[in-house]
Amino acid sequence: MTDGSVFEIAMAYQKTAALTAAVKLDVFSKIATGSTSIEALASATNAAPRGLRILCDYLTVIGLLKKQGTSYSLTPEAQRFLDRSSPLAMGDCVDFLAAPEMLTMVLDDPVSYVRRGGADGLSVIAPDHPVWVRFARAMAPFATLTAKRVAAHVASSPQPPRTVLDVATGHGLYGIEVARAVPSASVTAVDWAGVLAIARENAKAAGVDDRYRTIVGSAFDVDWGSGFDLVLLANILHYFDRDTCVALLRRVRSSLSPTGRILGVEFVPNADRVSPPVQAAFAFFMLATCPSGDAYTLGDLDEVARAAGFRGATGRPLAPTTQTLVTFET
Repeated sequence: MTDGSVFEIAMAYQKTAALTAAVKLDVFSKIATGSTSIEALASATNAAPRGLRILCDYLTVIGLLKKQGTSYSLTPEAQRFLDRSSPLAMGDCVDFLAAPEMLTMVLDDPVSYVRRGGADGLSVIAPDHPVWVRFARAMAPFATLTAKRVAAHVASSPQPPRTVLDVATGHGLYGIEVARAVPSASVTAVDWAGVLAIARENAKAAGVDDRYRTIVGSAFDVDWGSGFDLVLLANILHYFDRDTCVALLRRVRSSLSPTGRILGVEFVPNADRVSPPVQAAFAFFMLATCPSGDAYTLGDLDEVARAAGFRGATGRPLAPTTQTLVTFET
């Protein structure tokens, strides 16, 4: 590592700013459709040529664009994930990940949340905060492929579920994709009112709204019923400490039918907690944005499962995504 490496890390927030600007100006899609010069981009985006030149050069430096002469093109990663015409486009995730509320929590006083071992966080002190509506809209593209992988796994079961509970549903895609993959399944989605409105919109767009029921409230308090063949816990456990996860799993376990099962989706690092990079780095995001969350290893999840009365937990990578399907063994 050189002094330049430290300099680059200290200024990494500039990557966030550049990506946000490029997504908001739709630079990647404009380049993909032929606006490859600064002059053409300026005309297509109504942005200053000087600003676009410096932005596109910076995007080239960080690996999102390629430059030849005065023309720019997309790298394979940008073409796959940042061109809006791609089915895997996820640029809108900046609306949540780089939202003012998130940047404030992460950057304003990092020493404080390291010293305390956690942040105040929106997840607990303001569960119905408008930023979670932004999450439901912005993070849906990120979740699409993972949700489809989960649904394919569920549909391949010898006994596909008829009743599904989707806890802390957010955008609703996990339950919605299961409903699409299993035409006989009905879904009950639980979350706060603001995000459930987004989930209902997504269910209607997917053509499963006639099998999609919503219940407003906290996953720890609301009465959602019982007898579910499948409970989905997608990206919720990492917001809480061990004891809270155990309590939630016990509550969910009591909601199962005799043959029911529970599937979770999580960022799961290896036991060394420093690999793979994305999954391991997720722990710092949890430290900065909630009081007691973490990126749990499979060993952690197995221990939590056993404490909640399960036989254990097993993991299955949801390639090519960075997430893992966790089965809680009843």
